[in-house]
Amino acid sequence: MVSPTTDAISNLVAATASTYNTDRIVLLGKGPSADKVNAAVYKDAIVIGLNDAERITPTDITIFHDEWVKASLRDAGMRSRAYVTSTDFQAPGHTVVNLPYEPLSNDEGDIMMSRFQSRDELAIEEIMLLTALEFARLIADQRGERQTVHMVGFDFAPELGYSRATETEFSPDLSGDRGEGVRIQAEVLRNALYVMRDTNLDIIHVGDHELSRMTPAEFNALVAPKPLHPGEGELEQPDVLITAEITTNHFGDRARLEQLVRAAHAAGADLVKVQKRDVETFYTAEQLAKPYASPFGTTFGEYRRALELDREDFEYLDSLCGSLGISWFASVLDQPSFKFMADLGAPLLKLPSTISEHRDYLRYVSENYSGPLVLSTGMTDQDYEDWVLSTFGKQERLYLLHCNSAYPTPDEHCNIGVVRHYAELAKDHPNLVPGYSSHDHGWMASALAVAAGAGMVEKHVKLGNTEWAHFDAVAVDLTTPAFKEYVDNVRRAQMFVGSSVKKVTPSEHHKYTIPRAGR
Repeated sequence: MVSPTTDAISNLVAATASTYNTDRIVLLGKGPSADKVNAAVYKDAIVIGLNDAERITPTDITIFHDEWVKASLRDAGMRSRAYVTSTDFQAPGHTVVNLPYEPLSNDEGDIMMSRFQSRDELAIEEIMLLTALEFARLIADQRGERQTVHMVGFDFAPELGYSRATETEFSPDLSGDRGEGVRIQAEVLRNALYVMRDTNLDIIHVGDHELSRMTPAEFNALVAPKPLHPGEGELEQPDVLITAEITTNHFGDRARLEQLVRAAHAAGADLVKVQKRDVETFYTAEQLAKPYASPFGTTFGEYRRALELDREDFEYLDSLCGSLGISWFASVLDQPSFKFMADLGAPLLKLPSTISEHRDYLRYVSENYSGPLVLSTGMTDQDYEDWVLSTFGKQERLYLLHCNSAYPTPDEHCNIGVVRHYAELAKDHPNLVPGYSSHDHGWMASALAVAAGAGMVEKHVKLGNTEWAHFDAVAVDLTTPAFKEYVDNVRRAQMFVGSSVKKVTPSEHHKYTIPRAGR
């Protein structure tokens, strides 16, 4: 059978398949072996969780049928992008798809496996790992490529209890029939592995069970990212920090924001950046009243107000990034926004090129903030550079990002030599880190910036094409592989650059050697 015909399932599968650029899917259970898995392994994977496994890590799809799960999910803050359930679960801002539930009675095991093999019915099976595997198959169908499925947290041993993250008042007792059902899952998986041996899924059970093909330690070693700061034998300089510049392309929608963050993280970005401005004071009343066509109203003010994130949104962003292992920061375009972000405890702030002429405000930030700061220099010249260097001396780190504020920037105006100039300035200003904010198309200029000494690069990103979106013409669409290609090429550029230390590498040797005395 082809994928289910319902629009809801098809749309969910298509959206999930397009979010990431890797071929890894993680099925997440609640067994304690999940505690041995490094959270970084979920970075590039589609995660399909069962019941409230999203307490362990945010998921892309959560599947459940028991009523108790609803309360647990709400208590945890609903950390999945989409829910597949047979209940009347409501999750505003999240996709919810309803499927029928098929309980397992003593004589229906063969019927359940028959449904799984024939693929002519999609339901939430009592042994939900089958439903999760079926969604993995649908994603593989959508992508047209073989997918690797890692099963994490499926220990099939009720006596071991739950993962620490899911041991809550909502967790049901694993004795009696429920515990026996957990044990039965191992035999169901054994049958499923046989059935799926020649399909588009390579299923790897992670754990210490007889069915396991990989231990948690082996899984961590396989997919955990390299450390940001190099150790012995690696590059002598820290990795270039890559920022996915979201600006306001979340459109004030928390679910869309999460999708952008997850996709940027999966592509390998180190940071995501958003914006904060006080709409009522940043713009004049006349500007806010001007006509402006958008889905949020008919005026520019209605458009700008809809794009702003509130405190709860930023707290959600902070929690999401913490769970994924990616950092975030925000451009603060005015004094109320600066105070807002400082009060929130934002880990990093940016002063964008947009406000380079607002020197009273910039000076206020320089005098009242000593944390790490990013500053872009679009639409400025040598005079501004001199002023910045004399004004921003107390910040623990100043990422000075060269950019051209044309969207897009013509190749001949990228002027990457400025990054090399900033690298020279850093010799006399120890807190300065040179960088490049890319408004050009592609990755070439950013790769050259790395060669010129950039310690940070940033690229505008978006989700799909929207005529009224911010910087839509230059932003990279995260539903395509383009941003991952950008990240990969920036990383490759740093590999080519290496370090400034001249040494004999392991790959080179002399063809003609001079014999040494005594030989």
